[in-house]
Amino acid sequence: MGQINAPIGAHTRKTIVGRGSSSKGRTCGRGNNGQNARSGGGVRPGFEGGQMPLFRRVARRGFSNYPFKDEYEIISLDKISLNYEDKEVVNVESLKEKNLVKGHNVKVKVLANGELTKKVVFEGLKISASAVEIIKTAGGEIK
Repeated sequence: MGQINAPIGAHTRKTIVGRGSSSKGRTCGRGNNGQNARSGGGVRPGFEGGQMPLFRRVARRGFSNYPFKDEYEIISLDKISLNYEDKEVVNVESLKEKNLVKGHNVKVKVLANGELTKKVVFEGLKISASAVEIIKTAGGEIK
């Protein structure tokens, strides 16, 4: 059995352009002259040579709710079951203390993933309908 070698030409050195004539030859793959041939040259993305760029030509229409949308951190019931004891209060502050959620202005929603074995009290959290049923059957409270 012989040595396994890569085929000839498989490993080629990366061409570094703009480092003089020795790197690739004459213009180094940058064309003849112009802004892109100069060191530090080039234009920003979307620049069209002074013509009004497409992103400014196309009109903005309508309303976007994107900056105002609510994003919720998701907590499943099995995580609450692991981290809380009976009669303990589950709210945003206690979730932060137990490092289950992060952030200073966070909104939390409880989903019905897994089982809930403890009788815990939920305060000020958004809870899915299926999670409400599981919490009630486990003997928990929702305030």
